[in-house]
Amino acid sequence: MTMLTKIGNSKGIRIPKAIIEQAKLDNTQIDLEVVENGLLLKPIKTNPRENWQKSIQNTLDENENKKDDAIIYEFLNDTDLEDFQW
Repeated sequence: MTMLTKIGNSKGIRIPKAIIEQAKLDNTQIDLEVVENGLLLKPIKTNPRENWQKSIQNTLDENENKKDDAIIYEFLNDTDLEDFQW
């Protein structure tokens, strides 16, 4: 149980950490909705891919002139398949 607490000209509540974790409300924007018997708090769902394009472009820009020495080049070389009988 919790009580309303004065915060400036408003009032707020403290939500126990266990409840925040259980409701998956940590580090999320919350929507408030007045319902018949009280107040409903629910996380605002955002598009998880919202910033992908910008993030990918930033990564490409940061690594534009860098050589990738990753092991993947060994897998991209398929010259060893020339002698393989299909």
